[in-house]
Amino acid sequence: MRTTRKVALVTGGVGGIGSAICRKLAADGLFVVANYAIPGSEDAWRKAMAGAGLNGETTALAFGDVTDFATMGSMVRQIEADHGPVAILVNCAGITRDATFRKMSEEQWHQVIDTNLTSVFNVTRHVIEGRCERGWGRIVSISSVNAVRGQFGQCNYAAAKAGILGFTKSLAQEVVRKGVTVNAISPGYVQTDMTMSIREDVRAQIVATIPAGRMGTTDEIADSVAFLASDKAAYITGTNLSVNGGLHMYA
Repeated sequence: MRTTRKVALVTGGVGGIGSAICRKLAADGLFVVANYAIPGSEDAWRKAMAGAGLNGETTALAFGDVTDFATMGSMVRQIEADHGPVAILVNCAGITRDATFRKMSEEQWHQVIDTNLTSVFNVTRHVIEGRCERGWGRIVSISSVNAVRGQFGQCNYAAAKAGILGFTKSLAQEVVRKGVTVNAISPGYVQTDMTMSIREDVRAQIVATIPAGRMGTTDEIADSVAFLASDKAAYITGTNLSVNGGLHMYA
């Protein structure tokens, strides 16, 4: 079903933050396609979208491993054949495989780099040419506060997320005159199933380090993405928007 709405693709779109981004973009009038890679994870996403009053006329799913370049090419071509050209890409797919560097395996390193950073190339590369040809596009990638400040036990994750920031600044310079903006968002601690599963006393210690006195919400991250994906942000590119409650402040 091709749509007259602008099409947004959200990688990792069935996760906590990804789902919130999908809901927000769909509510703003976009047709949203959520990428996912774990069979069965789409059921909860469909229920969540239905609970928000969203259905097949405004949302869709696309299965595919973001670490595989050819697979992402096939996925993007199928989305464009079914729904229309991808106007907005949100690179949200990400995992953690935490370990101190001296105990980190080669597999843990490559899993995180491939999923969190190489995926950004794998998907963006298949979208960017069409956006430049059409003269309008938005690329928003989810980085992390740990890309800037580092984090004990996360050499792989921090390296991948820092790579996103360099990618963003570089690509932004290449395509801005084609009407395409490229930006990043760096969340701090956000209330997701993963963070809420942390032992309560440990979670309290984390919150105590955040000047705002709480974790962020997935909706707050989604609102930031929606702004950067909108026409209101047409003069903003190569930017890293920090959304961390003051956990780490930098110019």
